[in-house]
Amino acid sequence: MASLADRVRGNGRIAAGLLLNLLVSICIVFLNKWIYVHYGFPNMSLTLVHFVVTWLGLYVCQKLDIFAPKSLPPSKLLLLALSFCGFVVFTNLSLQNNTIGTYQLAKAMTTPVIIVIQTLCYKKTFSTKIRLTLWVGAKQHELQVNSMQLLYYQAPMSSAMLLIAVPFFEPVFAEGGVFGPWSVSALLMVLLSGVIAFMVNLSIYWIIGNTSPVTYNMFGHFKFCITLFGGYVLFKDPLSINQGLGMLCTLFGILAYTRFKLSEQEGSKSKLVQRP
Repeated sequence: MASLADRVRGNGRIAAGLLLNLLVSICIVFLNKWIYVHYGFPNMSLTLVHFVVTWLGLYVCQKLDIFAPKSLPPSKLLLLALSFCGFVVFTNLSLQNNTIGTYQLAKAMTTPVIIVIQTLCYKKTFSTKIRLTLWVGAKQHELQVNSMQLLYYQAPMSSAMLLIAVPFFEPVFAEGGVFGPWSVSALLMVLLSGVIAFMVNLSIYWIIGNTSPVTYNMFGHFKFCITLFGGYVLFKDPLSINQGLGMLCTLFGILAYTRFKLSEQEGSKSKLVQRP
């Protein structure tokens, strides 16, 4: 009974984490698109604000004893910080210059790429059925840290990288720069975006650390459908018949992945029970 109760609690925590990630991920897409369309705030500077607010949020959490920092060698985090920095910058750049549908389509391509990376670099195998339905977690396990501990060191490193890069690509103090003349409403929207980005980053690390990168990305396809429909409603993005069929195919793929994954887990449990 205790084991069953632990499993229920564990599944409940994962469900809550996925729900939180669903809400804040959809919110951040629409809010960032609103900022780009209505205020023209620069992309890299917005990403810098996101990382700074994330680090400040984690600093407050650490002071409140929500988690305890763990000493980590910077060399172990350098590649992760650079990768996550590039991931967010180019993701936001895609959102800034494309419709939400195109932006979501590009993101959907990460799942097969992650499967290839996990197969080639981490020797992780996926059944044919799982592959057809279609680094952070590995780093957490490698360093033996939780999501907050890892993000606590990654966020300031990514902020420092962007702080160096921003002056080469965007104005800083002139009009249209991060320290340029902005209205109060624009600054409040950017700050709100930073707070939501903190919750997005934290939930991403937590989900990947407690499930897997593939599970996170399959869940991302569900967000893809909702975000695509929201783009049609809020920003009048065109929604063709082909896109509608694509949404249905995506939902079918998610259901198929879930079914095959549960079947594999049940099969593994049966083998363990049958062993003498």
